[in-house]
Amino acid sequence: MITPTAPRYAGLDGLRAVAVLIVVLYHLFPAWFLRSGFVGVDVFFVISGFLITSLLLRERAATGRIALAAFWKRRARRLLPALAAVVTVCASLAWLIGGDVLVGLGRQVLGAATFSYNWLAIAGGSTYFSAGEPELFRNLWSLAVEEQFYLVWPLMLPVLMLARRRWMRVGAALVLAAGSATWAVGALASGATLTRAYYGTDTHAFGLLLGVALAFALDRSSSRMAGSATGGGASPTTGRAGIAVGMPLVGGAALIGLLVVSSWPDGASVYPAVPLIASVLTAVVIAAAVSPGSPLGRALDVAPLRWVGERSYGIYLWHWPVVVLLTIAATGTIVDTAIPLAVGVTALVVTLGASAVSYRVLEQPVRRLGARGAVRALGLRLRATPVRRFGAITVVAAGALGAVGTAAAVAAAPPVSSSEAVVQAGLEALAEASAAPAPNGTPTPPAASPTPRAPEPSASTSAAPGEAVPGALPPAPGVAARPPRADDGRPLPPVHTPVPGDRITAVGDSVMLALAGGLLDERPGMQIDAAVSRSMWQGGEIVQTLAAQGALRDYVVIGLGTNGPVDDEELQTLYDAVGPERCLVLVNAFAPRDWIDGVNTELTSFAATHPRVAVADWSRAIAPKVDLLAGDQIHPGPTGGAVYADTVAGALDALANRPADVGYRAGMVHWALAQAEGRALDAR
Repeated sequence: MITPTAPRYAGLDGLRAVAVLIVVLYHLFPAWFLRSGFVGVDVFFVISGFLITSLLLRERAATGRIALAAFWKRRARRLLPALAAVVTVCASLAWLIGGDVLVGLGRQVLGAATFSYNWLAIAGGSTYFSAGEPELFRNLWSLAVEEQFYLVWPLMLPVLMLARRRWMRVGAALVLAAGSATWAVGALASGATLTRAYYGTDTHAFGLLLGVALAFALDRSSSRMAGSATGGGASPTTGRAGIAVGMPLVGGAALIGLLVVSSWPDGASVYPAVPLIASVLTAVVIAAAVSPGSPLGRALDVAPLRWVGERSYGIYLWHWPVVVLLTIAATGTIVDTAIPLAVGVTALVVTLGASAVSYRVLEQPVRRLGARGAVRALGLRLRATPVRRFGAITVVAAGALGAVGTAAAVAAAPPVSSSEAVVQAGLEALAEASAAPAPNGTPTPPAASPTPRAPEPSASTSAAPGEAVPGALPPAPGVAARPPRADDGRPLPPVHTPVPGDRITAVGDSVMLALAGGLLDERPGMQIDAAVSRSMWQGGEIVQTLAAQGALRDYVVIGLGTNGPVDDEELQTLYDAVGPERCLVLVNAFAPRDWIDGVNTELTSFAATHPRVAVADWSRAIAPKVDLLAGDQIHPGPTGGAVYADTVAGALDALANRPADVGYRAGMVHWALAQAEGRALDAR
């Protein structure tokens, strides 16, 4: 980010525009092709490392020293005005909305004010790549990383300058960059979360350090006397004949490669590889763009890109909280993988407008005049013409309201989100059920051994009309093998008997955990094994373990479709683990996730082709009642939990009573045929 007296490097504003557009489109339109658009942040990192180092080297060459206080003062002038506006305005709007968007707001504001957002987020268990309940100021993590670099790097630079040769300084920076990437790989291998590796300054400094290495490589001033340093040129390579003729072509190819990397599917899963590749490509683009007379630099300097690039800092700050607030207002949820197109377009327009106003009214005046000068200018406006006075009063009033609104938002922030609250209630319900004594005074056992059943009948197994098919399903208690008949021999409809809780094992994720109380109210004694962030691939192993312990009951309920796609192999493994002597109920999923439709289709298809399997259609039951869900539109509250429990119980009872129903229908057909045959004989 350049200072008022610094030379302008060709193409950097345009490259900033490319970077911010990649990030903004990735966040505002998550279903589009930029599946790894988070690498736009890494483009910013490389630009910052290159530009700041180049400016510090120029200053050292010109004056023989680096004025640290002046450098940090310039950084504060550049960064703080827009940051203060974004935090106060958006926090105040969040206070008006209320609810889950306020969770953790105090920590977020503190992180923004101290440029420690990334470390506070790591300590608070936040996650960048989670689709559920994103934080209002989540994008400030990268600003924290850059500010920490601005604080430390000017202190380290003189040490590296002790190396007398340029290649040694370049090599040292490259070694540090490689060390950061290697440290990230090691952290992940040792069990650190992806967010720890992504947010950590130590594990995500490679882009900044690659920019440093590039600045060292292109620097010519450090080997000259101060008087012969480059003065006011447009490139750090002034005085050279230029980079090789093919460099612009290489830079253009690197820019195309950067867009390809931004579109890489699920690039976060191979961190730090994708951001590291993007950082290397960015360094190549910069080297090609800043060379004297570079056509790539001129192409990146076209007016629209220049305009966006000059305001890229504000655009980056505003876009994320704006889309979070607009999404909540439009849909009642803040899940960032389900942003409606209209909301994304509106957020883009609001972001561009807000950043343009901030750039003109706040950023440029403070950058040009300083904080005190800007305050004096504001005071002069208060004593000027009515129009100017009105504008100044508006600015003062907005600032005061923003400060008050931010304080109120922090004070009103709930300790946990609504989804966390319902999950905690489920945990408490399970703990209470485990501690409750059985009627005879002994503690309730966690599980009951399954009742031995006959083997699965072959396709040739048959039963007399009106009789249940033997061995096909564990019969519901009290269901007769042969249904009763009326005086005329007509089969009577069977009496459906509910499956008692002591014959049910339920395995699920946080959705089932949140509504454990509702399930236990519906079927007391049910065995529930649920935990946060489980997926279907874990279900088979859990069921196998319960079966090996003799703890798996007759009816197995599986609710593991929320956290990822499901395939037939996983379901078959689960089915085999359940075994032929038990019944399986698969609960389908409801969540604003792009894989949910596929999960539900897979569950329905599997149940249709496998005996003793049924689907509990939670998705259909809750779709018209989304107001019963928590703010993430996934986890049900108490009333929604009752809907879930009713849905599961209905599927269980239908599956358990299926033999009696089949027997009844077969008996009716047999009776009707017998009646028709009798009438035919009478007619003769």
